[in-house]
Amino acid sequence: MVIRNKNQRIAVFIDVQNLYHSAKNLYGARVNFKNLLLEAVTGRQLIRAIAYVAKADEPGEASFFDALEKAGIEVRVKDLQVYPDGTKKGDWDVGLAIDAVRLSSGLDAIVLISGDGDFVPLVEYLKALGKHVEVIAFGRTTSFYLKEEVDEFLDIDSKSDYFLLSPSKEGFYKKIPKIIKTKLKK
Repeated sequence: MVIRNKNQRIAVFIDVQNLYHSAKNLYGARVNFKNLLLEAVTGRQLIRAIAYVAKADEPGEASFFDALEKAGIEVRVKDLQVYPDGTKKGDWDVGLAIDAVRLSSGLDAIVLISGDGDFVPLVEYLKALGKHVEVIAFGRTTSFYLKEEVDEFLDIDSKSDYFLLSPSKEGFYKKIPKIIKTKLKK
């Protein structure tokens, strides 16, 4: 059983790309980061909340970054890397891990909002320091090993109506049976 109290000092580290792709692929929707932060904090003393994003120069990107900041989340941005073969990478794993380790001495609990199994060694290290480590992510796309290692796991799928913003039209249509789609087009 997890014990939480108002004096518990926590930091929240958000792997934006991990959540973005999971929400898009599973629901055709966007994540409500404000509600995620509220759930992560749950009445405890928030020391820092940091979102790690890759800048892709997409329309609406600046307003998204502003919305994160208005929700009380510090935004760390780096440019999306584009390789000669056209593949793109916007990986913040090392930066997030370094920040978590660097800030851990002033924290009682760390909340990682990501399902990326690459964070298992980070979780092991933080727990060895005596820190309580929680993960919030989509259960269906979260590493089994990450779920097993943390002290507490919250599955976004269990409260998808609270954690997701209105699904895109494409995502909505993916869920409608083919026969109904045909009738809608008529």
